[in-house]
Amino acid sequence: MATEVLMPKLGLTMTEGTIEEWKYKEGDAVKKGDILFSVATDKLTNDVECEEDGTLLKILLPEGETAPCKSVIAWIGAAGEAVPDAAGAAAP
Repeated sequence: MATEVLMPKLGLTMTEGTIEEWKYKEGDAVKKGDILFSVATDKLTNDVECEEDGTLLKILLPEGETAPCKSVIAWIGAAGEAVPDAAGAAAP
C-alpha cells in the first residue's frame, strides 16, 4: 500500500514549507534514511529523510512550491503501484 510523504513540521512556529529540491525523481527507488528532499522555511533549510524503502511513485508538490505542514506532498510505494486519489493533497 502506498504511503504518504508529508510536509514536515520542523519547528513550533512552522506553518508551511517550500520544496527547494527533490533529490529523486518519480520512479526512482528510495531507501529509509536517504535524503528525499530539501524544505525551506522563513528561518531555515533542512534536508528531509525518507521514512521507508520503496519507489517514489508521485510528486504532488513541485520544487519552488509551498504547502502547509502535514499536507501530502508525495507518495512512496511498490514499483508500479497505483497512487491513491490525491484529492486530500494541498493545492499550491
